[in-house]
Amino acid sequence: MHPRAQQLIEQLQLQPHPEGGYFREVYRSPLQVHSAAVEGTRSAVTDIYFLLPAGQISRWHRVLHDELWNFYEGAPMKLHQLSPDLSSCHCSRLDPQALSFKQLVPGGFWQAAESCGDYSLVGCCVAPGFEFADFLMLKELPEAVAKVYAYYPEVGQLI
Repeated sequence: MHPRAQQLIEQLQLQPHPEGGYFREVYRSPLQVHSAAVEGTRSAVTDIYFLLPAGQISRWHRVLHDELWNFYEGAPMKLHQLSPDLSSCHCSRLDPQALSFKQLVPGGFWQAAESCGDYSLVGCCVAPGFEFADFLMLKELPEAVAKVYAYYPEVGQLI
């Protein structure tokens, strides 16, 4: 692992994330709001640090609320998105050279990410706030997995 990535993991006290990479929640709003997506309440917003070192990926997953990715440091990051019904696939980049520091993943969209270099450090804000109860890995849905391999084989390795 790149020495700076290891340093960030230690200094920011990051832990392994189930989708891949490392994370730590740094903010959870005390304000509670209603979420129509879950028909319940959630924190108004949550924010995490998320680090992807070379050789690791953020595997295809879904969050039920909007997620804003913010680039902080390291290599550009590819951020892949699939529409909720898997009818479209899009790839964007968080890339400071291109002045692309933020990317939005709408709630309910599938997402996956990969660093384009030694490591990428980003922040992810979710509103209404993130709960693991609202998180689903694509690999848990065999029919969706089959569709991704059939329609988008170039991103199948991110399952």
